[in-house]
Amino acid sequence: MIQISKDLDFAKNLLENDEVVAIPTETVYGLAGNIFSEKAIKKIFETKKRPFFNPLIVHVHSLTCLEAVCSEIPLKAKSLANNFWPGPLTLVLKKRNSISDLVTGGKDTVAVRIPNHPLTLDLLSKLNFPLAAPSANPFGSISPTTAEHVANYFSNTLPLVLDGGNCENGIESTIIGFENEEPILFRLGAISREEIESVIGPILLKNKNENAPEAPGMLTRHYAPLTKTILVNDVKKEIEKYPTKRIGLLLFNNVTIDKEDVVVEILSKKGSLKEATANLYAAMHRLDTQNLDLIIAQKFPEIDLGNSINDRLERATKNK
Repeated sequence: MIQISKDLDFAKNLLENDEVVAIPTETVYGLAGNIFSEKAIKKIFETKKRPFFNPLIVHVHSLTCLEAVCSEIPLKAKSLANNFWPGPLTLVLKKRNSISDLVTGGKDTVAVRIPNHPLTLDLLSKLNFPLAAPSANPFGSISPTTAEHVANYFSNTLPLVLDGGNCENGIESTIIGFENEEPILFRLGAISREEIESVIGPILLKNKNENAPEAPGMLTRHYAPLTKTILVNDVKKEIEKYPTKRIGLLLFNNVTIDKEDVVVEILSKKGSLKEATANLYAAMHRLDTQNLDLIIAQKFPEIDLGNSINDRLERATKNK
């Protein structure tokens, strides 16, 4: 039976014995294991039912740990690390031979970041190995932003969720890779494209790859509720198409709705994209428990973090 606890020593002991533990980060909860333990890494993939070609993100404690994982660090990568770490930025860099192909999906690159969560940074500082930690959810499902979300997914398969409270950013990290030392945006995330470009200049977006993804989060269908979900510009007009359906609405801000028996989740009453991002997955989890026929999501403004939210919603609405 899963435990929800803040016990770092218990987490450390489990991880040192090839177990998998759910850990908090500022983005979402991760399913963590020792990157040098084949047993632990296989357990991550098996627990999530994640395809082995989809690479994992390695979490380290400090910049000094980076050289133990990566063999090459471009100048622009160093600039990004200095500006955004600890924080919700993942860099895809050339890996050292000591990093298993299991971790990297068979590629010669490794995705790595320094998370910005005090509990997990403390845990990493107590370990003599980095942690691989994809999101702590079954593959393709809504990512977890509370310990309870994780426990609901894995009540009988995980020994521990390290409880770090609600995740501050609420969606996954932004992922940047490099081709000939030029930056490529592989995944929109909790740091906007505009913020990244303010540091290193224009970046190419390459965020979909169904067969051999260079980074996590590139598959077409992802982050999806069990309830059928559609993404629209005009919520009121869309509701009229389903007069007999029990509908859930996922809205940026308030929309006056005439239909009865509608479950409404407003992500930011004050119209803040940052607040909406932080609330996104928790609202999706709540809607998915309401026995709805349909979730209608409102498309967000295509600026700043609105693009990151739209990316998640577009993947959530793709057909299985």
